[in-house]
Amino acid sequence: MTDGDDASDAFGALGSETRMSVLQTLVEDGGPVDRSFSELFAASDEDTSAGFAYHLRQLVGTFVRKRADERYELTDAGLRVARGIAAGAYTDSVDREPVPLDEPCPFCEEQSLDARIADNVTTVGCTSCERDLLELPFPPAGYATHDDADLPEAFDRYHRHRIGAFDDGVCPTCGGNVQARIEPVDEGDDAGSEEPQPVTARYACEGCGDRLRCPVALTVVDHPGVVAFYHDHDEDVTDRPVWNVGGEWRETLLSTDPLAVRVTTRLDDDELALYVARDGSVVETQRRTAETAPPEAGAGDAEAAEAESA
Repeated sequence: MTDGDDASDAFGALGSETRMSVLQTLVEDGGPVDRSFSELFAASDEDTSAGFAYHLRQLVGTFVRKRADERYELTDAGLRVARGIAAGAYTDSVDREPVPLDEPCPFCEEQSLDARIADNVTTVGCTSCERDLLELPFPPAGYATHDDADLPEAFDRYHRHRIGAFDDGVCPTCGGNVQARIEPVDEGDDAGSEEPQPVTARYACEGCGDRLRCPVALTVVDHPGVVAFYHDHDEDVTDRPVWNVGGEWRETLLSTDPLAVRVTTRLDDDELALYVARDGSVVETQRRTAETAPPEAGAGDAEAAEAESA
């Protein structure tokens, strides 16, 4: 792993407009290209080739590679930085007027949901019951390239892929190994009540430290058994957004030692139950008619609870 000194040296090499322009010159239409020294110098604002050569030397090795044919190209690190600059990942802070959403609020069922955007973070909430459903970041380029009509779907797909990657054990940010853990939610003074105890899925990357917390139901909506169950009822579960996967979903904490959670969804007269272990794996699925299904001790709107990056 890179330590703080190495990272400081690497980012210190980027501390110049000339050096940043070199990285941008070595990318064209989103893809890496190679350039000669004279081509790079001509594209810069430097007055002398000697001054430009000094800046270029600071980049060679970490962000730029000099080939045997004397041409220059980006390393993988250089390409990542160049694309991050183009996407505004390091410089842009987006605020935007609320975007109305089509889905009803899962709490009050009013058609009053909107997405509020501030400093690259989207909060989905209800203006009627004044409850927030989730709060998640979205890259600046996502806001810049999607209008109000398609932003909600883009935001939904982006985070469904993130949840899927975390659940597969691969960090969507750095590719590192992810540890998953299903655990009861600590509700303080309410912990000793007779009400069913809510649970949450937590993911943590061992590499970059990226984290995610979300309802357990959101981690199983792409399970083959769930997709098939909805398909048999002429519905596509992928049409459900992350902020409201449907009121038919329930989560029940069955035991804490070992930890076991039952996640169920009911359509028409059928129920699908998925049994989830502490590590987030689905260990069993059961499909039955609603009449033969056991009562839901943990019935509630857990799936519409807040999902957030920790």
